Amino acid sequence: MTNRKREKLRNMKTKITFLFALLFVGFAGFAQQDEECMTKLSIFHEYVKAKNYDAAYEPWKAVREKCPKFNIAIYIDGEKILEDKLYKVEGDEKVAVINDLLKLWEQRVEYFPSKTPKGEFAAQACQLQYDNYKLLNKSAEDLYACFDAAYKLDKATFTNPKSLYTYFSLMVDLYDAKKKTDAELFDKYDDVAEKIESEVKNYSEKLNPIIEKEEAGTELSSKDKQYKKYYESYLGAYDQVSGAMDKKLGDRANCENLIPLYEKDFEANKTNITWVRRAVAKMYEKECTDSPLFVKLVNAQHELNPSANSAYYLGVLKDKEGKSDEALTFYKEAISLETDNFEKSKITYKLGRSFQKKGSFGTARDYYRQTLRLNPSNGRPHLAIAAMYAASANSCGDTPFNKRAVYWLAAQEAAKAGNVDATLKKSAAQSVASYNAKAPQRSEIFSSGSAGKVINIGCWINGSVTVPSI
Repeated sequence: MTNRKREKLRNMKTKITFLFALLFVGFAGFAQQDEECMTKLSIFHEYVKAKNYDAAYEPWKAVREKCPKFNIAIYIDGEKILEDKLYKVEGDEKVAVINDLLKLWEQRVEYFPSKTPKGEFAAQACQLQYDNYKLLNKSAEDLYACFDAAYKLDKATFTNPKSLYTYFSLMVDLYDAKKKTDAELFDKYDDVAEKIESEVKNYSEKLNPIIEKEEAGTELSSKDKQYKKYYESYLGAYDQVSGAMDKKLGDRANCENLIPLYEKDFEANKTNITWVRRAVAKMYEKECTDSPLFVKLVNAQHELNPSANSAYYLGVLKDKEGKSDEALTFYKEAISLETDNFEKSKITYKLGRSFQKKGSFGTARDYYRQTLRLNPSNGRPHLAIAAMYAASANSCGDTPFNKRAVYWLAAQEAAKAGNVDATLKKSAAQSVASYNAKAPQRSEIFSSGSAGKVINIGCWINGSVTVPSI
């Protein structure tokens, strides 16, 4: 064996020894640990890796009881062992396992606090109780109090989409039972919705560089692909939760309910910027902008904290007065005041929607394209642009064939939505199919002799599309 090979082998052995020591020693000093606990930890850990949870139970239980501070694997593997047992028992036995799992999480917080996000595990414990509320005889009040305490304990790590929805859903149930007020319901909706939005921002900002690579034609590394899938899964979950929350809230938050509530509470809260900001956003979202209260709230927000959002809503007011030039000035101010790209993208998207509703498609597209530059992983602007192309087919084509050719352009734009935004894959595919069905079909392409030709599209679209080859 050459010296180089001996050195390589020696380095490998050193690394293996180091990794082994890290796994079993890193938490309390290898030489001083109980030998029996070390042996049994090794045994149950191997069983858990093999998913033989029944065999893992006894050695795991022994280590947990004798050496609870020995290694965090007691709690990581123990969770898997008890969750497996949970699905194999019923009745009182199941209650006992649930309680043991709850105790295990409490012990993990106690013995390994730096490695146990408090909000995450508290919410996990509440969710387990919610999922088994009949068996545990838990009321809606009990469960809401559990989630509320977890949320207030550590909001930063209370991020599980399912638990965030359960938390809000319980509030609605208590409201319907006359145990919570209108104000409490709407405050909790805003609180949870803002939390979800912060998580969406977090994952969108992580995903955007990967989307930009793809859009530029750069091949993604295996690591990029893995992260892309991970970020998209969370964004998809939060998107579902947002939709479910809106559905659960339903008509409870309509103008008939919101306006009297905000009018009643205005004097007491007119200097509370959080309350005012949320009231303005809710009234705008529910299209209660014709109310004089909306004007009062917008002005209060701007006086308390001149910002991008307050400038945007002042633009909305000027638009309602028919003062388009003044409105545009405020809109531009809103964009210039916002320094965060994700937040700025929300403003440009709102402006795109506003101009789209007015029929100003060219201006709307400009704002939608700004949105895409600021937040590339949001596919909704692509769908909006596609819809405007489709709506303009009859007016932007110069012949019957060319009018329908605009639908190919709409289909191409809609396809981009599904490519960049996993939450829109299904709706994007449906839009693509619908637009392609309205475009010229194979027989028409053949009879027109247009296969492979480029068709220029006029008016505000000012683009071109290539006729498919047949």
